[in-house]
Amino acid sequence: MATAPVKTASVLAFERKLDPSDALMFAGNWHERQQSQGWPGISVGTKSVRGTISNRLKAKELDPAKLDAQIEKPNLQTVDVAALQATTDTLKVAFTLRVLAGTGQPSACNDIAYRDKLKQTVAGYVSQHGFAELASRYASNLANGRFLWRNRFGAEQVEVVVSHLVDGQPQQSWTFDALAHSLREFGNHSAVAELAKLIEQGLAGEQHVLLAISAYVRLGAGQEVFPSQELILDKSQGDRKSKTLYSVEGIAGIHSQKIGNALRTIDTWYPSEAGEDLGPIAVEPYGSVTTEGKAYRQPKAKMDFYTLLDNWITADKEPAPEQQHFVVATLIRGGVFGKAD
Repeated sequence: MATAPVKTASVLAFERKLDPSDALMFAGNWHERQQSQGWPGISVGTKSVRGTISNRLKAKELDPAKLDAQIEKPNLQTVDVAALQATTDTLKVAFTLRVLAGTGQPSACNDIAYRDKLKQTVAGYVSQHGFAELASRYASNLANGRFLWRNRFGAEQVEVVVSHLVDGQPQQSWTFDALAHSLREFGNHSAVAELAKLIEQGLAGEQHVLLAISAYVRLGAGQEVFPSQELILDKSQGDRKSKTLYSVEGIAGIHSQKIGNALRTIDTWYPSEAGEDLGPIAVEPYGSVTTEGKAYRQPKAKMDFYTLLDNWITADKEPAPEQQHFVVATLIRGGVFGKAD
C-alpha cells in the first residue's frame, strides 16, 4: 500500500534552544574587574538638548525666502542617555544563556506524519553532522563579544568571561580577548573549541548547560554606553522623548532578543553577488538584514528557509550540507513556521 505524501503542517512552532536573559550594564575600573561583583549598575538619565536642523529638506523648502527660516529653526529634543561615571572607565555587560536540547521537536504541530518525518530528518542530520559546526559558531560569537553591539566598537580593550554554572556555581570558565577574535570569520581557537564542545553537548541533550557571560569593555572615564532602545508604539501616554532606553529595575540593559540576534549571526551560507562581502548575517528565514533593507535569501532563489525545509521534509530533496546547517540553525532560533491552507 502506497504511503500518503507528507504535507507541511498548518500549525508548526518551535521554541528557541539558545535562551539568553536580558543583559545588564555596570560600571567600574579595568584593573578592578576581577572584583566586579560589587560594581554599581548604570542608570538611564534624561537630558534635553537644542540641536540644529540637519535633515535633507524637501524641494519646496529650498526656496531662498523660506530656507533661512527653516534652517534657523531649533531642533529641540529630550533623550535618554547612559554613561559611565566620571571615576570609572570600564563597562561590564552580564547575562546568562541556557542551551536547550530538543532541536527539531515542535512545540506545536497538528500533523503527526509531518512531525514524525521532521524528527526523523533532523535526527539524520545530527547523526551525520552533529551540532559541532553550529556550536563552534555560537561559541565564536560569545568569544568575540558580538553581543556588545555598538559598545564593542572603538573600545581600548574587551575581555569576555564565560562560566559554566552547575548548581549555581562556576564549574569551568574561559576568558577571551574579544578584539583578537574576528567578527567576520569563525576561527579555531582552542578555548573556543572547548566552549563549543559544551554548547554542542547542551544542544544534543548530553548535559544541562547554563552559561554566565560577563564582558568588560574599557571605554574611558565618563564615556557614553549604549543599552537597547525601546520602541514606543503609543505616544498618547505623554512620553515625548525622542529616544527611550531600556532598563531593568533602574539598571540599563540590552534586550534578550538583541543578545539572541548577535549569537545567531552565523549565516555565511546565503547567496551573494560577486563582490559582496557582508560577512555573517543573523539566521532568519529570509536572510533579512534590516539595516540594509535587504533579504539575502529570496524565495525566487529557492534558498529561503521554507523552500529548503519543504523540499527536505515533503519532497525528500536533501539540501547541500551548508544549507542543512542553516535549516537546523533556524529551528534552533525558533518561531512559528506553519503553512496556511
